[in-house]
Amino acid sequence: MKKIALIAALSALVSAPAFANADLAQKKNCLACHAADKKLVGPSYKDVAAKYAGQKDAAAKLAEKIQKGGVGVWGQVPMPANPQVNADEAKTLANWVLSVK
Repeated sequence: MKKIALIAALSALVSAPAFANADLAQKKNCLACHAADKKLVGPSYKDVAAKYAGQKDAAAKLAEKIQKGGVGVWGQVPMPANPQVNADEAKTLANWVLSVK
């Protein structure tokens, strides 16, 4: 019984950052245009992660796009700038997006 409780506790710790970052995405209004597994206004996080997989500077590129916005990578619908997202939050969100499978 103790093993099951330990496994459950460790599992919660491992998944906590994923929930925390989803909460940050919700708080910063990212989920108004993006979803984990389907295109809304913008691409799904799964598609973004796949597109940038293996690129060394992907997290930095995405963090900059999160803050400054952009257009052209996913079509002509612009992603607006997000001045409410600070640099550390943008890095956290970018790394989380890149981890979505």
